[in-house]
Amino acid sequence: MNKSDDVKPPHIMIVEARFYDEIADAAMDGVTSALDAVGATYERFQVAGAFEIPAAISHALIQQDLYDTHRFDGYIALGCVIRGETTHYDIISEESARGLMDLSLEYGLALGNGILTVENQEQAMDRAMKSRKDKGGEAARACLGMIEHKRAFNLYPREEIDGGAGRS
Repeated sequence: MNKSDDVKPPHIMIVEARFYDEIADAAMDGVTSALDAVGATYERFQVAGAFEIPAAISHALIQQDLYDTHRFDGYIALGCVIRGETTHYDIISEESARGLMDLSLEYGLALGNGILTVENQEQAMDRAMKSRKDKGGEAARACLGMIEHKRAFNLYPREEIDGGAGRS
């Protein structure tokens, strides 16, 4: 993410599912490192599981619409779904991804999807840890990259376009 003297650092909403605390902490380590590296600010919100993440982001968007405010420049979804013995894994994985994609397309969000979908806890930790696959950092960099993409189309920062009102 390029810094410019006339552009404030992005402010990011991080929604983290805390169903697996150790995995969530490892992924968050990668997210905060990536955001801190570019001077981004952020607010963390916790939800029970991956299924609740799209609704939590939707609540922030509803608030922006209701009060004509601009609070977040980007969004990061963090969670983990581990395959079990039932179809619950498929439903949660597919519906959380669909919910995020629907929000992203409808609102033009800069969104990083860091919801891990894995076979077991070992795979989850391998993907979550910053020293290994760093999927949390990857989600943060994806979000920041989408903010840059919006900048290329004069859609970011919103303050320069419409005084802060509207969706972003």
